[in-house]
Parts: sequence; structure tokens; C-alpha cells
Amino acid sequence: MDLIYVLDILGTFAFAISGALVASDKKFDLFGVLIIAFVTAVGGGMLRDVLMNAHPINWIGDLNYLYTILAAVIFTFLFKSKIAHLSKTMFLFDTIGISVFTLLGLEKGLSFNLHPIIALIMGMISAVFGGVLRDVLTNKIPLIFEKEIYASACLAGGITYLTLNYFNAPENIIFVISASVIVVIRVIAVKFHLQLPKIKDDLFTKN
Repeated sequence: MDLIYVLDILGTFAFAISGALVASDKKFDLFGVLIIAFVTAVGGGMLRDVLMNAHPINWIGDLNYLYTILAAVIFTFLFKSKIAHLSKTMFLFDTIGISVFTLLGLEKGLSFNLHPIIALIMGMISAVFGGVLRDVLTNKIPLIFEKEIYASACLAGGITYLTLNYFNAPENIIFVISASVIVVIRVIAVKFHLQLPKIKDDLFTKN
């Protein structure tokens, strides 16, 4: 089995668990938990495919995504009290997931002959919009809008990919380096609590 596909499935599993945990904390019933887990795991890729008019939609063309989401929900129900102790492991899977989702979305955009900038946006949508949809549906401010460097890490990794691709670097090297950029930036940002600057004052604000 292709390593990138395995990482894609692991990322899907981690995203689905994060959605299931949020829905469970909101006291959703089993159906609600399934929906939120599903949206979190494949919502970004589904939105990307709809925007690109790519068929079949990611999860429709591969039922392994649905099986993975179902497994994640069952895992959450059985071991919810223990998952908190696996936060570092889940963070690692989540970080690997956004790196793989970003680059797979970017590659798919390029394969559809989209402009590189648009393809980069498609990659970012793949990685972050599942979480955005999860937070909107559970009445939370989306994570990417209020704290942590998340989408920005995906942007940096995508730019790295396009730069290396422009210079015709080997495909595997491009993927590994670009994914590493996303992972490293994300880990450093969380470890040192880094955030993007916020607009508080302007030139005309009086102290």
C-alpha cells in the first residue's frame, strides 16, 4: 500500500476523532457525532472536489474513508476517557494529516491544470475546511481564525512544493520536504504558542 495513502487514512482517522470528540462534548447523539466526524474528516476534500468539479468526490470514490470514519467514531465511544492521554499522538496524526491533505489537494489542482495559486488554495481548503465546518456546525469560532498557526503552515508547505516543482526536483523529494515544512512549522507554533498578529489598533488610534 502506498505510504502517502496510509498517511491520508491516518489523517482522516485523526480528523474524524477530533470531530467526534467535539460533538460528544456538545452532547450530540450518535447520529450527530457521526455527521460531525464525517464533515471534519472529509469535508475539506469534498469541498475542494466540488469547487474543481472533480468526480467522483473523494469519499464516494473510495469507501475506505467511510470505514475509517466509522472506526474512529467507535474508537472514540469506547476509549473517550483515554484519548486525552493520547493528545500528543493525536496531534502528530492531525499534523501529518494536514500536511498530506494540503499536498494531495495541491497536486490534484495542478493535475486539473489550475493556476498554481488556485491549486495552492485547493490544497489549503483540503486541509483546513473540515475543521472549519466542524466548528461552524458546533457553534464555535473556527480554530484557524482565533489561535495557532494552522492554515499558514499549509500555505508555507504549499509554496515550498510549488517552488521545488518549478525547479523540477524529484517528486518524492518535493513531497517529503514540503510535508516536513508544514509539520515543523506547526510543531514549533504549538510548542512556543506562536500566533499571527491581530489587528487591534491602526494609525489613528489614540493611546
